[in-house]
Amino acid sequence: MISYCPRLVIAALRGGAGKTTLCLGLIGSWKERGKKIAPFKKGPDYIDSAWLSLAAERVCHNLDTFLMGAEKVKRSFWRNAEPEGVSLIEGNRGLYDGMDSQGSQSTAELAKLLKAPVILIVDCDKVTRTAAAMVLGCQKLDPQVDIRGVILNRVARSRQEKIVRQSIEQSCDLPVLGAVPRLEDFPFPERHLGLIPPREHLWISTALGKAAEIAENYLAWEELWKIAEKASPLERERPQEDLTSGPVTYPAPVIGVVKDSAFQFYYPENLQALSDRGAKLIEISAVREKELPLLDALYIGGGFPETHAQLLAENVRFRLSLREAIENGLPVYAECGGLMYLGESLTIEDRVYPMVGALPVAFGMEKRPQGHGYTLLEVEKENPFLPVGSIFKGHEFHYSRVLGLREGEVYLSFRVKRGMGIDGKRDGLCFKNVLATYSHLHALGCEEWADGLIRKAMECRPTTSAMAV
Repeated sequence: MISYCPRLVIAALRGGAGKTTLCLGLIGSWKERGKKIAPFKKGPDYIDSAWLSLAAERVCHNLDTFLMGAEKVKRSFWRNAEPEGVSLIEGNRGLYDGMDSQGSQSTAELAKLLKAPVILIVDCDKVTRTAAAMVLGCQKLDPQVDIRGVILNRVARSRQEKIVRQSIEQSCDLPVLGAVPRLEDFPFPERHLGLIPPREHLWISTALGKAAEIAENYLAWEELWKIAEKASPLERERPQEDLTSGPVTYPAPVIGVVKDSAFQFYYPENLQALSDRGAKLIEISAVREKELPLLDALYIGGGFPETHAQLLAENVRFRLSLREAIENGLPVYAECGGLMYLGESLTIEDRVYPMVGALPVAFGMEKRPQGHGYTLLEVEKENPFLPVGSIFKGHEFHYSRVLGLREGEVYLSFRVKRGMGIDGKRDGLCFKNVLATYSHLHALGCEEWADGLIRKAMECRPTTSAMAV
């Protein structure tokens, strides 16, 4: 089945070239004209996705061929695309940057998979005609990548813009569809994991308005829309097939999701997978709430416990109620920041902050990443949610490391085949019905996870959980 779907990939020569800001600006500019935009983010990213969701007022979905596989990427794209507008896909890193010398899982490979036209952002800092050589190299490296135009970013002055523009248009036969000057009032500050998440940003509407203003003033937004509309027809396979596991025949388990400014890293498909399997999801704040409500299971995603360490430590009643629930057998799945929160303490420079204390492990923050990239984990030992012998893919990005772990009280369930994990060889801390890991997984690439969490929630649901039915 061949379908029409306007779409556009925004890529760059490297990470940090301004993709997110310009994508947010395009979304804002297009929305001002009443146009519909479905945002997507290539790769394992939470923060850029959160900003794109806010700008489009529509959930941003990640497309990652490593985590999900090519077929599920296409199915997810079709499930969430906007046929009456444009699907805007923000790439990650450089256009051809992937897992190996062939660029596996790169933005270029995603663009080819979706037959999507590509707009290339070129950072013009301290460069003129060499910019044309870099663009020409991108064209020649893989002619199947449909590069349709270029946006110049961080242009110093009009003379530089003229030289770069003419060089690219003459040597590459591509239109330059925008030239953005260096900005003194950059609206999206960064820290160690990238942009500051919108839940912690104090001036969200101002920042998004500034991005839209940039697009209005410096981008050929109308021409960019037309390029998206002229995207090649794309084969749509199994358009009616659902991504879930089937009909639900049991009473709804209540699963808490710790979601606030400290814990905010959740793929929408992960939450959807639980809902589609019948779960009732309840958002909980570890910062504000004083006690854990009655639940059948708990999901603690990643985030920034390090920037909220004092608030988390001061919320003593919540920490104690969570620890008590875990001691009583509450099923808990925790990723990265959630893992850190369940430990005994978090050390930041010379200060030690008490955490939940459910796991006999202490964490400390470092100045450099301690784990960064895709992971491949094999389940070697029994755990609450994932079957022994299964292998699943994930990703990790953390600046914390384990300072001390008392094995014997807990055990590690996963063998690390790729990545860092807890100690370079193992991951997946288990205690009673808790499974906590540094690795983030995606539900479309690991369907056993949602099935396992639902199953364990049903097995362990409190007899007093009348609210669950």
